[in-house]
This record gives sequence, structure tokens and C-alpha cells, in this order.
Amino acid sequence: MSLKRSIQDLKKRRALVQKGGGEKAIEKQVAKGKLTARDRIKAILDPDSFHEYDLFVEHQSRDFNMDKKVLHGDGVVTGTGTIFGSPVCIYAQDFTVEGGSLGLMHARKITKIMDHALKLRVPIIGINDSGGARIQEGVNSLAGYGEIFYRNTLASGVIPQLSVILGPCAGGAVYSPALTDFVFVVDQISKMFITGPAVIETVLGEKISMEDLGGARVHSEITGNAHFYAESEEECFNQIKKLISYIPWNNSTKAKAIPPKSPNFEKHIEEIIPADPREPYDVRDVIKAIVDDSDFFEIMELWAANIVIGFGRMNGETVGFVANQPLVLAGVLDCDSSDKAARFIRYCDAFNIPIVTLEDMPGYLPGVDQEHAGVIRHGAKVLYAYSEATVPKITVILRKAYGGGYIAMNSRHLGADFMFSWPSAEIAVMGPEGAANIIFRKEIMEAEDPEQMRLDKVAEYKEKFANPYVAAAKGYIDAVIEPEETRSILLHALEVSTSKDDYRPAKKHGVPPF
Repeated sequence: MSLKRSIQDLKKRRALVQKGGGEKAIEKQVAKGKLTARDRIKAILDPDSFHEYDLFVEHQSRDFNMDKKVLHGDGVVTGTGTIFGSPVCIYAQDFTVEGGSLGLMHARKITKIMDHALKLRVPIIGINDSGGARIQEGVNSLAGYGEIFYRNTLASGVIPQLSVILGPCAGGAVYSPALTDFVFVVDQISKMFITGPAVIETVLGEKISMEDLGGARVHSEITGNAHFYAESEEECFNQIKKLISYIPWNNSTKAKAIPPKSPNFEKHIEEIIPADPREPYDVRDVIKAIVDDSDFFEIMELWAANIVIGFGRMNGETVGFVANQPLVLAGVLDCDSSDKAARFIRYCDAFNIPIVTLEDMPGYLPGVDQEHAGVIRHGAKVLYAYSEATVPKITVILRKAYGGGYIAMNSRHLGADFMFSWPSAEIAVMGPEGAANIIFRKEIMEAEDPEQMRLDKVAEYKEKFANPYVAAAKGYIDAVIEPEETRSILLHALEVSTSKDDYRPAKKHGVPPF
């Protein structure tokens, strides 16, 4: 065959394979409001940057009449491209080909591009849209999942791993996204569950819709399995690009800096926190008042909202923020918010991102439900994560810092590099009202006017203990600062911490309270 005819043959083969499951299957995909696998990849990557590999891989199954089926690309598209000019590896399951089911060669295409990403030390983005294991291939499908999970674990903390759920992701398939750093879901499109509605109805006699079982809002608001929620695929792709702009390409580099900008928030920082310590406020306003361009990229916004996590920039450099949210449960820590904060802290530490903590919390959430849910174990994760982290760690106490909460939120005692406090801060074992009622119980009960005595004792306790100057006098607080000084002081603290080198004992790894 001449070279000219060979090229023509190649073009025909490419065109045939790139049609996936065929026109009818593609039409069904589009009718559901879903893009095709290749269109999704191209929408995420820079224009004309995608290079596809393993286009002509075929399945090897011969049982159950599979030898008569042609599965183009074996139901998954893999390759490399760029985002903002920097390389990434990417794969997308093609639901138009046998429902995107995972067989042995399908899995090998995924593990090959994962190995490529780890070797090249670039992010890996996986788009999940699959009916699950290919039943006709039996244990080979299960082996394929195991190989993927293994590589997810090897890559953890080395390169960023992003999972995008754009269709069903069921059974064992859900564990790969769960092992990655960030999971993206889209309303009415994303479905994640271990056991499907039909099985639940058969076994338990309960009818439940797929959306209620494992839809996008369920995983964004209830389970905490999803980090980003979007109303459309386009919004989701924009979220991916924005996240990529904030994080480094691997654990031996820093995130790319951009030209710094001053905050442009409409509120003055001193006006954000109410004078009455019992009144709530939105801590995200404080963050927006101090970060570059007032641009804060929140993560897991809908789940465990009593803690706020996300990325911002200061002087053009990426910073991770962890902040108590007084708007929700007064900003206490509970099981879910502890998990949320701890995981984010460990991510920032793994990828060289400094952590700024804004503290305003009355402690851990009390109650039988929390105790029985294991708040001790979950709460300990925050202590472990902060203590383990070696990146620059800076804390600003905005208002309340009571009891175990004061310790947990990156206190000096857990290795904070810099501790600052606003003059309005209350740092104590517990709130002044509760403390006064316990310490001065006898005096209050025996007083002619118990209520006035109680108020006097509360004021006495505040003056003696519930202020930042007691902690500052002992060196636990580096400086008591005016709110308007917060940004400049944080900028300086981050600048002088750039070359931080924190010693840790040699060991294989620690044993966190999972």
C-alpha cells in the first residue's frame, strides 16, 4: 500500500473510532444535556492542545458474544493537553460505547495515562461517565478497578488528581474519585452510589430515585463526597480551570504566581464583625477584605458550612484559607467540619501552599449525637493535620477562641509560625458567661442581687481572662493588631516564611485518626 493510501486509511480509521458508539448513541448523549467524551476534553483544555493516545485499543473479551462487538477505543478517551499553557494528562469515559463500561483494556488505557502523569509530574483529570464494571469480562473488570485505585494512592500528594462526575459512577467505580483530591459534580447529570436504586428496592423494599440516592446535590450537601457543584457542564469546566490556576503542578513546585492586586471589597474590614459577640457575620467577607482582588475560591461550599475552606491569593501567591463560619452553628467544629478542614490542611501541606487560619469559634459542638458519631476521633484529625503540616502556618483570632477550639485552630501550641489577634478577641477556657457561673457560683447565689452579681463577675472574668492580652503576655500571641492591619501583617508573615524549613522526626509515616 502506498503512503498516500496508508494516510487515507489512517484518516478513515480515525474518523470511525472518533464516532464512538455511533450517531444514534451520540444523539442520546446530547439529548440528556451531556457533551461527548472528546468534546468535554476539548472544553477543558486550551484550544487545539489535545493529543489523543491509544485511539485504536480494542477489548480482548471473547465470552458472551463480545467477540462480535467492536468497541471503539474500548469506551475511554485518553491523552495530554494544556491548561493555561501548562501540561496535563486527561481521560474521559465514553458512555456512547457500551455505556462507558470498564473492561481490562479500558482500565489499562486509564492506568497508562495515570502512569504517564506521575512520571511527568503533571495533574491528572479523570472524567467519569460509566455504567460500571463490564460484567462480561468478570474478574478482569475488577482487576482493572484495583489497578486504578492503586495508582490513585501512589499519586496522592505527588500530583493533583481531579475527578469529574458527568454521568453515572456506580459500584466500585466510585472509589477512584474518592481517592482523588477534588471531585466535581453537575446538577441532574452526576450520579454516584455504591448500590443502585433497583438493588435497594429489592433488598430493603425502599423506593428511591437515582437523584435522591446519589445526585449532585446529595454529594455536595449531605455526604461531602463532592468538592464543587455546578449547574451545567460549562460551569463545571470553568471551575476546573480556576482550580488549576491556584494549585501547583506537583509537590516539588509552588503554584504559579500572578501579578498582585489590592482587595476591592465594598465593606471596610472593621465594619464586618458586629460589636455584640453573639451576633453572627459571614467570615468570607473578612477573607475577601484581605485577599488580592477580593477573589476567594471556596471549596465544599455546601457541606459542613460551619467551616470555610478555599484558595485566595496574597501578593499574587496562592494561600489556603481555613476559617470558622459564625453564620452556621456559631462556627463550632463538629465531625463533618473537622474532616473537611483536616483534609484541606493536608492537601495544602502536600502541595506547598501556605495556610492562613481565621479563628472565631466557641469550641466543639456538644451533644449526644456528636459524641456517638465520634467527634473525639474526627476532631483529632484537625489537631493532627495542623501539627503535621510544615508549610507556613499563620493564625488570626478574630473574636472567640474558647477551650479545645482555641488549641485546634492552628494555635502556637500546634506549631503555628505566627499568631495574631484582633483586640476584640476572647481567648479563654470557655465563654465568660459560663465561666463566671461556675467560678463564682457561690458568690452569685449568696448575693442580695444575684443577677447583678453575675453580670459583675462576667465583666470581671472578661477583664482578667477573656481578652488577647493575657495570651500575649505569655507569648502565645505574637501581636495584637488592628483589623485594618491584617492584610499587611499577613503579607509580611508570608514573605518572611517563604524559606521555612521545619524539622520532623524521620519515620515511614504517621498514623492519623482516620
